[in-house]
Amino acid sequence: MIGWLEAVVLGLIQGLTEFLPISSSAHIRVVSAFAGWRDPGAAFTAVIQLGTETAVLIYFRKEIWDIISTWTRSLFVKELRGHWAARMGWYIIAGSLPIGILGVLLKDQIETVFRDLRLVGTTLIVFACILWLADRTARNKLTLEKHLSLPHALVYGCAQALALIPGVSRSGGTVTAGLLLDYRREDAAKYSFLLAIPAVLASGVYELREIGEGPAPAWGPTILATIISFAVGYLAVAWFLRYISTHRFTPFVIYRIILGFFVILAVTLGWIPANG
Repeated sequence: MIGWLEAVVLGLIQGLTEFLPISSSAHIRVVSAFAGWRDPGAAFTAVIQLGTETAVLIYFRKEIWDIISTWTRSLFVKELRGHWAARMGWYIIAGSLPIGILGVLLKDQIETVFRDLRLVGTTLIVFACILWLADRTARNKLTLEKHLSLPHALVYGCAQALALIPGVSRSGGTVTAGLLLDYRREDAAKYSFLLAIPAVLASGVYELREIGEGPAPAWGPTILATIISFAVGYLAVAWFLRYISTHRFTPFVIYRIILGFFVILAVTLGWIPANG
């Protein structure tokens, strides 16, 4: 069972890493292994992400309200259907389908095979290289309001679905897709955060039923970790958006590669188990 100290540490890690392209789920998995703690599991990870997602809801509250209200009114008012906020509502819905479908189909693998640290280390390295390539070749010119389309939304959505494997990174995968499509860094990141809302909220609420049951973590530590992840996550999202407006992703790429190789080495030498 997860104790109070573990809850504090994992809540901090979730808040610090959720919005950075370094994979929060991978960090929760790796830190738990090195600390000698039992794998907290996919359910705990999904639930405490509700904290960081609440930070997104508050940080982007004006944009989110505009999207929801305009999209809803556009269902009845034809003149609003071309408005960017109404279109954004449809794009977020469409972009959420891949991870929703695969999340249901691959539920068993998400809770078992995908949490193997050898796979985690490999995905950290591979997707670091893809992010580096995207960052170097991106023309950094398209904006969401003028250029986002249904095909682009689906590409973003497929990239987000890859984050079902710890080590890919939800923000890293979708931002990489945005860069490859030539979107500005801050626009790619912003859409990444908005696109994550339905998937994270649905997953977190669904996994709530697992908390406190059997080997799953108890309610108390889970709630504490969620609160901490919200507070830290709010600060992290604000910092990240400012940072990428003027900086490349190179530091995150280097960090991912080092961490990935270290995880694989640690498993190979028997310092930590690949599973459990």
